[in-house]
Amino acid sequence: MDNGIKLEPGLSGLTQAEAARRLARDGPNALRETGHSGIWHLLREVVTEPMFLLLLGAGGVYLWLGDSREAAMLLGFVILIIGITVFQERRTAKVLERLRDLSSPRALVLRDGTTRRIPGRELVVGDVLLLAEGDRVPADGVLLTCNELSMDESLLSGESKPVPKRSAFPAELANLAGRTTFDAEAGASQIFGGAMVLQGQGWARVTAIGMATQLGSIGRMVGDVVPPPSPLQAETRRLVQRIALIALAICAFTFLLYGYTRGDWLAAILAAITLAMTLLPQELPVIQTIMLALGARRIAAYGVLTRRLDAIESLGETTVLCVDKTGTLTQNKLSVRALSVNEAIYWTDSVEPLPEAFHALLEYGVLASEIAPHDPLEQAFHAYAREVLAGTEHLHEDWSLLREYELSPALLAMTHAWSAVDRKHYTLACKGAAEAVADLCHFDDAKLAALRLQVAQLSSKGLRVLAVACGRHESPQWPARQQDFDFEFLGLIGLADPIRLEVPEAVADCHAAGIRVVMITGDDPGTAACIARQAGIPAETVVTGKALTLLDDRQLIAQVAKTSVFARILPAQKLRLVEAFKAAGEIVAMTGDGVNDAPALRAAHIGVAMGERGTDVAREAANLVLMQDNFGAIVEAIRQGRRIYANLQRSVVYTIAIHMPIMGLALAPLLFGLPLLLAPIHVMFLELVIDPACSLVFEAEPAAADLMSKPPRRRSSPLFGSATFLQCLLQGVPLTIAAVAVYMLALGVGNAAEEARPLAFTTLVLGNLGLLIATRPLGKPTPVLAWVSGATVLALLAALFFPPFTRVLHFALPSPAQWLVPALITPIGIVQALWLGRLVKGR
Repeated sequence: MDNGIKLEPGLSGLTQAEAARRLARDGPNALRETGHSGIWHLLREVVTEPMFLLLLGAGGVYLWLGDSREAAMLLGFVILIIGITVFQERRTAKVLERLRDLSSPRALVLRDGTTRRIPGRELVVGDVLLLAEGDRVPADGVLLTCNELSMDESLLSGESKPVPKRSAFPAELANLAGRTTFDAEAGASQIFGGAMVLQGQGWARVTAIGMATQLGSIGRMVGDVVPPPSPLQAETRRLVQRIALIALAICAFTFLLYGYTRGDWLAAILAAITLAMTLLPQELPVIQTIMLALGARRIAAYGVLTRRLDAIESLGETTVLCVDKTGTLTQNKLSVRALSVNEAIYWTDSVEPLPEAFHALLEYGVLASEIAPHDPLEQAFHAYAREVLAGTEHLHEDWSLLREYELSPALLAMTHAWSAVDRKHYTLACKGAAEAVADLCHFDDAKLAALRLQVAQLSSKGLRVLAVACGRHESPQWPARQQDFDFEFLGLIGLADPIRLEVPEAVADCHAAGIRVVMITGDDPGTAACIARQAGIPAETVVTGKALTLLDDRQLIAQVAKTSVFARILPAQKLRLVEAFKAAGEIVAMTGDGVNDAPALRAAHIGVAMGERGTDVAREAANLVLMQDNFGAIVEAIRQGRRIYANLQRSVVYTIAIHMPIMGLALAPLLFGLPLLLAPIHVMFLELVIDPACSLVFEAEPAAADLMSKPPRRRSSPLFGSATFLQCLLQGVPLTIAAVAVYMLALGVGNAAEEARPLAFTTLVLGNLGLLIATRPLGKPTPVLAWVSGATVLALLAALFFPPFTRVLHFALPSPAQWLVPALITPIGIVQALWLGRLVKGR
């Protein structure tokens, strides 16, 4: 059965194991990712972290030296770090799990006599499902009724050909109710979780859910799946690996230098471990995961679900936003606004009743629609007909629908064939694009030109225009195509779909941010141009799908560079437009809702599926899902994506910059022959200060006021490039010099190491707070920054004046006069770091 529908790339021809892996990653809730969120998995990851192993190594050395107090303190830090890490990871995992649940396949069920759409995870055995084109089947079941229903069951069978379905016979229902074994031959009346509805619709009773389904039984045999790293993850991993190699070389040098010059090789091991702990930026992967996950939750608050976290990385790079008209720019609340018969127009807001001459046009418009429509256009036909034709002979609730000829890319029209008890012939009702219906009615050039003028008159008002025709069929044999019928043209119906109130401002925000907004619609060019002008989209040139077919790839690339409105576009042509924009060097975000939109959504850098009217196949192909079909939400997602990336970059700058003075205080005493300042216990204290600042403070930073007035970030722009490294140096080096100077001056005036250590340590901790201020954007401090700063100062005071802490940290309280050294030098270092940091950021 060739229905003209293209299967989603990557769904056909999968093995059962591959199918189960995909559904475990993206699909039905039955195969939700569980392995990666387990507490034991998290613990295993923590204990294999380099920092954890270094702490264990340091604790072992202290035990060897007989210093059980130091070893016990390090063990306490190990337990504390495990607790913090597990808490952060679990928090992140819960956020991601919640987002997966929200974006999982949905089910339209009949409960309490009404249909409601619920998440697939809420299904229970016995529920009655309504299946429609584009739905992903969320459970196993048996068909009660169906109409021209066919499915793609390639996830189970490995064969991509459509499978026709029929409703179960009464005698079959009892046998099929408890059956879950997949059988392609015997399964004509069964539905299986993971299948895709390609055509038609039907009602089915759920017989198995979750892991009890056929696909769920396969999933139990498949292990955990680790998705490949995103570009940002790969870049972060490379950065950490490079720093780790440098750290390894420096630590080896430190070990040899200390052991050779001081003759204490156990102490040399401790010195090398301490330096390794100061050099390893183990926070970076954690920061990235936490900030992206919490960022996805913030984006969800604006009605946009993130199905794949790597989409957040691309939001700030978007240069072209391709959107549909209906439901995205407009409210998708259609109402009949005008009827046109023989060039006469009746406007529905007229105080005059609908003239008899327009009754047949509306009558056949309803007959050409579904009996219980879901499409807002057909709902508008039914609503207006009930209002103005009630009590007349033009409503036919007792007629029977015998056959449907569906809309196809080759012919943008559909026909319903009806039978009535009082008629010996079959009645035909057709509706569709004016050109398609005119072709079915065999218009000559003169009639076609007059029709185009009528359509232009209505579409210039921003109306969506459809043509209606009628016909009759005498034979019980049905032709294979609509073109074989004889139709009579009845007229045009214009429907109003008001533009969303927030759209003009959102489009203006996009233009200010250097993002082109491109409308791609199947509507008439005149309607598209009118709505585009209302939205603020340039509409001087409108390219139609027919004109698109005449352009080769090179001409199309040149055309998309100067065109922002495309009309009468077929779903298959959306993919070609996306590829043309990409070939022109654009970063493309694309909206879609139908089965045939899936290839374009998959090809775009960011696919955005419509949540309210979108099909499951569109949602699975997309990176983002709109919970409400709201264009403003897309723009807000782009704003938040830019904010998240900017804050992530600030966090990286801060993390690397703050490690410089820590490294300086660990390395300088070795180079100048001074007593060691930092031990592993000091580094762990600093890590407890740095970690919350890395993830929490910067994640909470609001978007800068001018964020959407800057051009998109270039795709080739790295997270940590030369400019970022320069900023790290200019902010980290002054604090390094200040901290080392405080320590050396304190020793130079005759203080013991235990007295000089707290002075330098104070400079380092206060410098950390200075770096936070230097790295974050200018503006009012956030509550999170205030809490972290307050906690840091309290921790520093406890380290300096609480005897149990001072003994463990080897601090001796300096005299008031000795505090003059850090009091004079520390502000200089902080101010210098602030000034240089702002200087390089302003470049």
